[in-house]
Amino acid sequence: MKRKVDCKNVVYFMDIKQSILAHKSGKDMKRNVFLLMAVIAFSLPAIIPANFSAAYAKTVNLTYSIFFPPTHGQCQAGMSWAKEVEKRTDGRLKITVFPGGTLTDANQCYDGVVKGISDIGMSCFAYTRGRFPLMEVIDLPLGYPNGQVVTHVANEFYESFQPEELKEVKVLYIHGHGPGLLHMKKPVRTLEDLKGLKIRSTGLSAKVVEALGATPVAMPQGSTYEALQKGVVEGTFGPIEVLKGWRQAEVIQYTTDCFDVGYTTAMFVVMNRNKWNAFPEDIRKIITEVSREWIDVHGAVWDQIDMEGRKYTLSLSNEIIQLPEEENKRWTEAIEPVINDYMKSAQEKGLDGEKAVAAVRRLIKKYSAVYQK
Repeated sequence: MKRKVDCKNVVYFMDIKQSILAHKSGKDMKRNVFLLMAVIAFSLPAIIPANFSAAYAKTVNLTYSIFFPPTHGQCQAGMSWAKEVEKRTDGRLKITVFPGGTLTDANQCYDGVVKGISDIGMSCFAYTRGRFPLMEVIDLPLGYPNGQVVTHVANEFYESFQPEELKEVKVLYIHGHGPGLLHMKKPVRTLEDLKGLKIRSTGLSAKVVEALGATPVAMPQGSTYEALQKGVVEGTFGPIEVLKGWRQAEVIQYTTDCFDVGYTTAMFVVMNRNKWNAFPEDIRKIITEVSREWIDVHGAVWDQIDMEGRKYTLSLSNEIIQLPEEENKRWTEAIEPVINDYMKSAQEKGLDGEKAVAAVRRLIKKYSAVYQK
């Protein structure tokens, strides 16, 4: 919105200008020009409103790298965040989104933000395994019920612990998928069925795969469809949404609903620290407010697309296998060493892994009471 300029100040400025020009001529004109410039410099604050620069600032163009394909619900949630920021800043920020890893690959997204290849980035902590030792606790197989719980747990954990490993960027918010399940080309009904099978996984979920007796094969979601199709892997660990969001239901036939060992993959939305620091306070406030609101948006989208993934795989006549109670207990006992190993490893790095695990478990209970499965 344009601001009115005080007419009295304009008249005052013009009167000074005319007086100077009328007072001298000839050789004195050059000196008078310098005097006029000085008057202009001192008069501008009186003529132009204090908020002129905010109202008329040149548009700042930002780039946003997202590893999800453009049709994926989480990419669309990210793009809607960008549009809302543009709207609330009255167009002072313009954000161009690059989906599908077209600006930076999924595993290079974080470094891309740090180095300024992109101003904003969304990807998974797990894609750079070992770099975020404290945030890894979020990905542990602690029995997450849904995406809303994961997303709220991750954000409150970050706010409480303020991990040093993320100081080089501005964390806008974090989100994460619902329980990671096992999607296979052949049925898996017992731990014995998993022995020796090659399973696509990432980050700590690779340790879950090992603990269950299978062989982990690290790769991002973007490569999984082809790997399943060509038999490079025989299954994948991931939220059930991947069956539709990444079309993986077309190349698997079975899902084992191993809910109680449900891990997640926490995902960051971060901004280049120098870019963030360069913004005026009002811009930073707007971005912060929109980001807080989008925590719920992403959580709700995760749960919606999980539901869609379940419906989609059933529509293709794929089977969802429910583990019997006794078998489910065997699975939860099998992955307990993964949690213990994390706490030990964190301790060796000078981090309180036991405190971190306890905090996440407490937060899961807290938000599970709010966001029922």
